[in-house]
Amino acid sequence: MSRRKILVTSALPYANGPIHLGHLLEYIQTDIWARFQKARGHECYYVCADDAHGTPIMLKAQERGITPEQMIEQTKIEHQADFADFAIGFDNYHSTHSKENRELSTMIYNRLDEKGYIKRKTISQLFDPEKNMFLPDRFVKGDCPKCGALDQNGDSCDVCGATYSPTEVKNARSVISGATPILKDSEHYFFDLPAFSQMLQDWTRSGSLQEEMANKLQEWFKDGLQMWDISRDAPYFGFEIPRAPGKFFYVWLDAPIGYLASFKNLCDKTGIDFDSFWQLDSTAEVYHFIGKDIIYFHSLFWPAILEGADLRKPNAVWAHGFVTVNGAKMSKSRGTFIKARTYLDHLNPEYLRYYFASKLSSSITDLDLNLEDFTQKVNADLVGKVVNIASRCAGFITKRYDGKLSATLAEPALLQEFTDAGNSIADSFEKREFSRAIRDIMALADKANQYIDAKAPWVLVKDEAKQQEAHDVCSMGINLFRVLMHYLKPVLPVMATEVERFLNSELRWDNYQQPLVDHAIEPFKALMQRVDPVKVAAMVDDSKDNLQPAVTVTAKDTLKTIDTTSSAKTAVREPIADTISIEDFAKIDLRVAKIVKAQAVEGADKLIQLQLDIGEGEMRQVFAGIKGAYQPEQLEGRYTVMVANLAARKMRFGLSEGMVLAAGPGGSDLFILSPDSGAVAGMRVK
Repeated sequence: MSRRKILVTSALPYANGPIHLGHLLEYIQTDIWARFQKARGHECYYVCADDAHGTPIMLKAQERGITPEQMIEQTKIEHQADFADFAIGFDNYHSTHSKENRELSTMIYNRLDEKGYIKRKTISQLFDPEKNMFLPDRFVKGDCPKCGALDQNGDSCDVCGATYSPTEVKNARSVISGATPILKDSEHYFFDLPAFSQMLQDWTRSGSLQEEMANKLQEWFKDGLQMWDISRDAPYFGFEIPRAPGKFFYVWLDAPIGYLASFKNLCDKTGIDFDSFWQLDSTAEVYHFIGKDIIYFHSLFWPAILEGADLRKPNAVWAHGFVTVNGAKMSKSRGTFIKARTYLDHLNPEYLRYYFASKLSSSITDLDLNLEDFTQKVNADLVGKVVNIASRCAGFITKRYDGKLSATLAEPALLQEFTDAGNSIADSFEKREFSRAIRDIMALADKANQYIDAKAPWVLVKDEAKQQEAHDVCSMGINLFRVLMHYLKPVLPVMATEVERFLNSELRWDNYQQPLVDHAIEPFKALMQRVDPVKVAAMVDDSKDNLQPAVTVTAKDTLKTIDTTSSAKTAVREPIADTISIEDFAKIDLRVAKIVKAQAVEGADKLIQLQLDIGEGEMRQVFAGIKGAYQPEQLEGRYTVMVANLAARKMRFGLSEGMVLAAGPGGSDLFILSPDSGAVAGMRVK
């Protein structure tokens, strides 16, 4: 097997908040893969960094009364502590606010500019006259220009699903100050993404992406790639663009360059040849692990920038799905928005590493952390199967055989079966089919336990004539356990270290096929405790966001504070609308509808396309702005209520033939209405 040179990265966590379990899925997935490659003897480096630039960082630091530099340094320390406690084995963890990133961002920009890929254009943007700053989309609120819904985001409506420019918002206000924004012109810098259209179409179909992701990106090519705005105006926390005073790189320009910067920082400290990984003719392998929500940046903008700057593109960008908890989006009110540190306060981090591994595949399917299943699976698999093998055999070896394994290998054919599985398990790890690897490992664990059950060494040791047989059986059990822990080492590195101490033997790919015979082991100590459901419940309870500080709510002309510190969390009620007559209400035809199909809308961050059965085989298509609260797969088969006689509206994604009803302020706090059980599609709601 030839030795490969591999660089692996995970998406950079944003430096204005803590790590949570949704983040950890990606870092655990990447860490397992990188550990596996290192164990196979390859030259593999795993680097990451905090994403430290942008308006939210600047504003949060102002709110806390510290500098952005102070805030991101504090956050970096917290992030690194969380990652270390989850055994995430970065070879280097850095920050995008670094000299390496400044130098590389400047170099890449200059190369793009020299080749004519940077364009300049004056645009009009909303400007906060009180804060004296331009407002990104997320910092504008107002009334939807399409349906009139109040308090909507600056780029899309959660009620009707429409998308629009912030300049179209009615009664717009700044989220930062509450002031009414004004229009102001500014020269911006754009990257000529359309110039790379053919290259990107070829690259995205070259096997560098999962098929689902490659298909998703086709919508961008169908509509035609647009120039990408890569500049932001002062005040902004980031790197100033060369020869452009008061203009800063947009955070998504320098963030992926942070991969190179973190690796460069490692190279400078260790003597690794940086250019051999990033020059155009590099034979090294580069892989990015990311969430499916940022596929556009990593599979369109990023490879185009690398191509334009005469740097090599990654071998692959691998996306994963989102984490749900107990079948639903993580929720602070339900205690399922769980921070890494809250988890660590209650539970062994390797429980989570194992559970995620047992469900991860190479697809982009969302992963559900069902806490009951989590408890049962860890207890049954790790404690009840794997650790049980060692605990059943080790005591006899220590007490009756002076802590030494037998010189006789009892069942060579069985051990051969276990070691022969190594190639298949290695293939599963290589292809990121971790769940398949875990299934195969646990099938072997079942066979090991069946062997011990059948031989019953606890019975054999009672017969003086069968002492050697008992010794052979227990030694065989320890050898089978050793092979299983060798396979599990990338998933459970902390437990594997304890096993190596117990066995007096390192778990390596070049030695696992040779059994331990006539070999001294240490006294067995408990390797893993069972998951305690009481601790799981305590973790959930500690994650509940019942006591909220007072929040400031801004309106067009007023600023008021709403007290939400009571233990009963209640919604801020919108004013009751003007009175209507019963005749007015009767004009609205509300129908029970079955959601037959639901799918994400390519190019729309908040829309889900619904196919609704409203009875007697009649189907309606509705675009609903509910993606912040639901994943499509959570909706199919459910019943809801829709406005059936609403005039159809042409959207850029297709025709929307009605509206589903939902409650809540929007975003993740949105709840579609459902009829009581027994209602069927087509029933009128009266």
